Amino acid sequence: MLFFIDSADTAEISELKTWGVVDGVTTNPSLIAKSGRNRDEVIKEIAEIIDGPISAEVIGTDFESMIKEGRELAAIHENVVVKVPMTMDGLKATHYFSQNNIKTNVTLIFSANQALLAAKNGATYVSPFIGRLDDIGQTGMELLREIRQIFDNYTLHTDILAASIRHSEHLKEAALIGADVATIPGSIIKKLISHPLTTIGLENFLKDHANSLK
Repeated sequence: MLFFIDSADTAEISELKTWGVVDGVTTNPSLIAKSGRNRDEVIKEIAEIIDGPISAEVIGTDFESMIKEGRELAAIHENVVVKVPMTMDGLKATHYFSQNNIKTNVTLIFSANQALLAAKNGATYVSPFIGRLDDIGQTGMELLREIRQIFDNYTLHTDILAASIRHSEHLKEAALIGADVATIPGSIIKKLISHPLTTIGLENFLKDHANSLK
């Protein structure tokens, strides 16, 4: 499983790069706005930090706007993946981009049928939003299982990118199901390393070592 960090904070991305576990980055308009910086500048800086896919989202909602903006985003750096919403115009744009060798990440996926449509149109990634489904009383992981089975049934080459990961259990379950990628907030990545028994065990080892020197 690949780990993408869901962030536009270049300091955070730089820090987590030193861990050696970050394979790419996903951004969205909200994360870019939170950074308080120009979108293109942020993407260029991320590309200097991480040599991997960088999802950057179009703002336009009609086909023509998506195509224009997607081409501009793709021109920023060869690692940019154009993020488009799961709408009719988004599907048309996905098909256009796939025909023109521009990678895409179809976002806001909430059903297996949506994921199948995006894959048939040549999406590089589909992003099912696990946490948001859980928020409304549905089971996000069941959606992930459905998409995995459908893609395996037909050997579809679109990668499943588990998004809206809210906690470490989400990540573990996504990995068990077989998601190709998980995009994870930096705060959750940092929590993955921790376990109380690890902390206790290390403390005991250090204490025993100190006692052995007396």
